[in-house]
Amino acid sequence: MITVVFFHAHPDDESLASGGTMARLANDGHRVVLVTATRGEEGEPVPGVLEDGESLGDRRTAELYAAADVLGVARVVFLEYRDSGMADDPANGHPQCFWQADIDEAADRLDAVLAEEEPSLLVVYDPNGGYGHPDHLQVHRVGTRWVERHAAAGGRPVRLRWVTLNRDMIRASLEAAVTVAEEAQVSGDPLWSDDAMLQARRERLESDSYGMPDDQITHGIDVRSVLDRKRSAIRAHASQIPEDSFFLAMPDDAFAASFGREWFVDPDRRRDGRPQVGDPLLP
Repeated sequence: MITVVFFHAHPDDESLASGGTMARLANDGHRVVLVTATRGEEGEPVPGVLEDGESLGDRRTAELYAAADVLGVARVVFLEYRDSGMADDPANGHPQCFWQADIDEAADRLDAVLAEEEPSLLVVYDPNGGYGHPDHLQVHRVGTRWVERHAAAGGRPVRLRWVTLNRDMIRASLEAAVTVAEEAQVSGDPLWSDDAMLQARRERLESDSYGMPDDQITHGIDVRSVLDRKRSAIRAHASQIPEDSFFLAMPDDAFAASFGREWFVDPDRRRDGRPQVGDPLLP
């Protein structure tokens, strides 16, 4: 049995991007450690969810611990940077935010955790941070720097994996959704009659700024056996994800079709267009 460290940017990223894989690894007896760069202070809370005087960072911290417990995470650590907000947000310039952090100083903070854990595997985001969020990009940079420094110092081998989105599968799903929406527009269905919604979906289809194409993904992890735990972990992040959200309101079969696999890349392996579906991700 080994230790696997998942390095994420904000509370809820772990459940959405890799919760099923984390639960599977924990089920198999591996030690799963979650390192989170920030406490998500710049998120947009669901209206009315915060108690009087309660900060969003405190709420999201508690939610992260609850989700980690559902997923079987053995240890949760925060690097104690401030949330940088979305790209081009004024929060990007805050001197304590993760986006402004010196890469080596942040790698030092990560090293303090990993030296205690001696992991065999470190999971970070792909080079585009999944969808370009500044803190996700920074996780990739800091995690990659740590692996480079660790190897140069002659440390025990630690393999790197990128968690990503399968761009081709998302595109196919969006194409189907746009087709349904366009047909509904013709029929006058008010649920899909918003021209702005259709335009946003078309723009997403044409963008290459999120995830990675299927032929560059090396691991497709089947997490259907733990989908109930993944969904429960997502539900724990109630300040960001309400019960009527896309993630929680869809029927079980639709949720399984959309979230039954999680996608990773081994940057050291030749990408041949054949993801190892069901591969447990281990070295």
